[in-house]
Amino acid sequence: MFDQGWAQAYQRHGLDYYPKLLSAIPFTPVSGPRLLARTQEDRVLLAQQLIELTRNNQLSSVHVLFPNADDRQALEQAGFMIRHDVQFHWQNQDYASYEDFLASLTQQKRKKLRQDSRKVYEQGLSFEHKQGKDISEQDLDYFYLCYANTYQERGQHPYLNRDFFARLHAQLPKSLVLILARQHGQDVACALSLRDGHTLYGRYWGCTNYVPGLHFETCYNQAIQFCIAQQLRFFEGGAQGEHKLSRGLLPTPTCSAHWIADPRFAHAIEEFLHEEAGHVARYQETLSSHTPFKTLAG
Repeated sequence: MFDQGWAQAYQRHGLDYYPKLLSAIPFTPVSGPRLLARTQEDRVLLAQQLIELTRNNQLSSVHVLFPNADDRQALEQAGFMIRHDVQFHWQNQDYASYEDFLASLTQQKRKKLRQDSRKVYEQGLSFEHKQGKDISEQDLDYFYLCYANTYQERGQHPYLNRDFFARLHAQLPKSLVLILARQHGQDVACALSLRDGHTLYGRYWGCTNYVPGLHFETCYNQAIQFCIAQQLRFFEGGAQGEHKLSRGLLPTPTCSAHWIADPRFAHAIEEFLHEEAGHVARYQETLSSHTPFKTLAG
């Protein structure tokens, strides 16, 4: 959730937007529980206590990112404003194979995906899916080289260091999925995702050799193939990029919740969120009308 515009508005009025309170999983735009309580009544109480904590510490605001449905309801009931957004998720309809998935698409979309994949393979590409302990330190070294390269190409520094991924691999080995791309036997790209018992969460991608179409094949087509082989129900491909729609990832609503201490800014932001919600709803409706699936396209 990007709120730099809100911070700039505070600055223009000589006020401090930071520090603020934030409830989120760092670098992880994935919906889930944020108010850790058993009952809805207790969730509302926790949300109210968040507001009191913000007031007592004279902070500008408190923000809860990607709450699940129960938490969202409790936060809204406690007085938080809801901001709407859209991500792209793929859902497994009990596909027996990747070809079974392709068969569910319209003829045009199916033909395009096959053509794109064929062009990649014609350039000598092959792919390997690795999980958990099968991911070696050498694999992680190469992944980090790719990961860092994506930032360096934009003149930025990577947010995470190599040690972070080593600790992630050591402490949550069964959660890591690495898709390696090789050209004529040499590593050229990889995508690192996380998984649980039902979902694959796409996270990081990078390459050391540009190959046309390689990004889409590695990050989306191969991820979907992995989900089908592992019988996972969902693949969360993240936000942004209508190109994901043609690959079977459908628009899925997400949200964040916000409480602003200053009533003047709270009113202005509430009006902005109301207007933005209309744009997001129309955007999702437009995307949904261009579904790539035969059964939904009618």
